[in-house]
Amino acid sequence: MAFGKNIRTFFEGRWHEGDVAVMRAADHGIWQGSSVFDGARWFDGVSPDLDKHCARVNRSAEALMITPTVDAAEMVAIAREGLRAYSDKQAVYIRPMYWALDGSELGIAPKANSTGFALCLEEVPMPDPLAMTSLTRTRFRRPVLENNVCNAKAGCLYPNNARMLVEAKAKGFGNALVADAMGNVAETATANVFMVKDGVAFTPIANGTFLSGITRARHIANLRADGIEVREAVLSFDDFHAADEVFLSGNFAKVTPVGNFDGTHYQHGPVAKRAWQLYRDWAHSA
Repeated sequence: MAFGKNIRTFFEGRWHEGDVAVMRAADHGIWQGSSVFDGARWFDGVSPDLDKHCARVNRSAEALMITPTVDAAEMVAIAREGLRAYSDKQAVYIRPMYWALDGSELGIAPKANSTGFALCLEEVPMPDPLAMTSLTRTRFRRPVLENNVCNAKAGCLYPNNARMLVEAKAKGFGNALVADAMGNVAETATANVFMVKDGVAFTPIANGTFLSGITRARHIANLRADGIEVREAVLSFDDFHAADEVFLSGNFAKVTPVGNFDGTHYQHGPVAKRAWQLYRDWAHSA
């Protein structure tokens, strides 16, 4: 099922209109889960940090022992070429992807230099920046590097995220606030997270159990440059219950304010609003 509409797919050296089939039944990526992707955004005629997202998908491939085959700069050029088919008024999700074609070592490990690549563009509207979500705790946790590829944006990690999200939805919430292996807050099921207390913004310190997002880093830099103190720290669920405001940070929506965490209610606060405005201003000036 397609995520958006007006899909264009770059595969085997050229652009195709529509949602093109790119994998075969025996590809390692489909039966052994060796696939990685990244996500960037085109909105208001800009594609902020596209180069960083393209560089990260190559790092993700290497973490899964998949040989990257497209230089990040070339990937940016491919994406920009495909985006010419869209207007500045359309919002597009940009998704470069790798997967292993063949396996070695009894078929389990990906074979070096045997890689599939595609880049998919899908028109997906930017979410309403004023729309608030809600959070609840989940019994599922983020893994550690010793038992999963936490240092990659890998497809094999997402079933865990999905069960967090499904559990939260079944309880009547929009998302899950997730613990790491030590029981401290890591992120949500779909995005990094910030909380604000007494005017100071806090975000869980990157400890290797979750991807420290590109958009997260951009918010930290923007807020600090604007004079707002940002601290990366070990944070508990109690810290979030005591917070003045909470918001999510991710490529898809950039900033999503939180109105409720398991019965603790927040307003759409000034730091979240400022983070979104700073991001837009930066994106149009970069």
